[in-house]
Amino acid sequence: MTYTSLNDYCRKEFGHKLYKLSLDGGMTCPNRDGTLGYGGCIFCSEEGSGEFSEKRAGSIAEQIENAKKRVAHKNKNGGYIAYFQSFTNTYAPTCYLEKIFTEAIHQPGIEVLSVATRPDCLGDDVLTLLRSLNRIKPVWVELGFQTANEKSAEYIGRGYQNEVFVDAVQRLKNAGIKTVAHVIIGLPGETAKDMENTVRFVCEQGVWGIKLHLLHVLRGSRLEKEYEAGKFTCLTKEEYIDLVCRLLAIIPPDVVIHRLTGDGDKRKLIAPLWSGNKKDVLNSLMKKIREM
Repeated sequence: MTYTSLNDYCRKEFGHKLYKLSLDGGMTCPNRDGTLGYGGCIFCSEEGSGEFSEKRAGSIAEQIENAKKRVAHKNKNGGYIAYFQSFTNTYAPTCYLEKIFTEAIHQPGIEVLSVATRPDCLGDDVLTLLRSLNRIKPVWVELGFQTANEKSAEYIGRGYQNEVFVDAVQRLKNAGIKTVAHVIIGLPGETAKDMENTVRFVCEQGVWGIKLHLLHVLRGSRLEKEYEAGKFTCLTKEEYIDLVCRLLAIIPPDVVIHRLTGDGDKRKLIAPLWSGNKKDVLNSLMKKIREM
């Protein structure tokens, strides 16, 4: 089985590996501040998926320098991606976004700006800004989609319909911006067919990249209560690996795979505990892929 990994893409496009520097832009989310709801999506912790990002104390430049130090032992002549990860990173006035994004892309070694957000938080003014920044350095927009199953989307509290995602991807493509879709594997009640349908759906929209996430139960999330009440069980490592391989088989080879799994913050991880050993998971997954 062959696929295009993010590392493969970066080495071909930039001539070397790129390391993500996870940054905190100081924003929140319409699913937290009462615009759409409170508490975020059901799987989201208090950090809004930003457990590994630099804390918002200090300027963006300072965050970048601190993040560089964290990956310095791994970086062998590579470049960097300024990755705004925590919460919804277009959920702020455009003048503020312009300030922090421009500061980020002009820092030494930054070769890409990557912005994680929601498809319902991409107004025309934001797209105009991103298009302008994309002329300076490549801009990638990561959209938290998670599932094409509308019932599952309602259960997790996503807060928008599938057509909102479809529209956002098309508008980003029209602006010349690469789009990455986040997909969660192992949502309660979903079958392998549901997950295949989700991957086919996002690929049909013409996304440039996909991130596959294992469902984690994190302390402080609303999902924690569901798990403790016995309303669902998490995937085993073997089930997850089999599902990833099934999904890779239907993803077009020109779609860049940004992630095959993820590791939740061990301080907050409740389940599945096997996912805490990311190296073991990836080694097992690579072994399975080589055998196919």
